[in-house]
Amino acid sequence: MANIKFVNEDREVIAADGANLRTKALENQIDLYKTWGKLTNCGGYGQCGTCVVEIIEGMENLSPRTEVEKRKLRKKPDTYRLACQTLVNGSVSVKTKP
Repeated sequence: MANIKFVNEDREVIAADGANLRTKALENQIDLYKTWGKLTNCGGYGQCGTCVVEIIEGMENLSPRTEVEKRKLRKKPDTYRLACQTLVNGSVSVKTKP
């Protein structure tokens, strides 16, 4: 089991290992998107880059960056991930809308 702590929202969510970060956030009413992203997000296919989050703790408990993430986040810090491309395999702390 994985504990996902959403820092800005001060909420903790429990997920099965291998759960998709975006899916778990949306299932628990955690808002990932800024105003523009709410209108233009791609629905979790990694095409828009609007579900970017910052990993505060637990990077070692996430799946490696995908090729899509490497392209979309090439100018961003290594702690930034696309929630739709990230699988959680252990405890992690996440900052939404960095």
